[in-house]
Amino acid sequence: MNDRVKLDEPYDMAAVKADISRLTQQVTDVMSTLGSLANSQARRGVRQARANVDGLVSEASDRAGAVAEAAKGAAASIEDTLSDVILERPLASVLLAVGLGFLIGATWRR
Repeated sequence: MNDRVKLDEPYDMAAVKADISRLTQQVTDVMSTLGSLANSQARRGVRQARANVDGLVSEASDRAGAVAEAAKGAAASIEDTLSDVILERPLASVLLAVGLGFLIGATWRR
């Protein structure tokens, strides 16, 4: 009941070659399956990344639109306020404009 092969026993080379061939085929099949799984995981990752980027771009676009609308509202509010001030105090508004023009001109000359 010795599990060791005795050196004087003849080896069945055909059986050994067949075993090696089967083992090689099994390793090839496993590697092919692993390659397919890795490829499908990579594709899934790319699809997920693309969906994430699309979502971020959409969100950024929505935020930019909201900021633009807020800027429009602020500009309209400033315009209304200036219009009211000019109508209420026309002389002060003209003097303020002349003073600002003088300061800008003096600064620009330097």
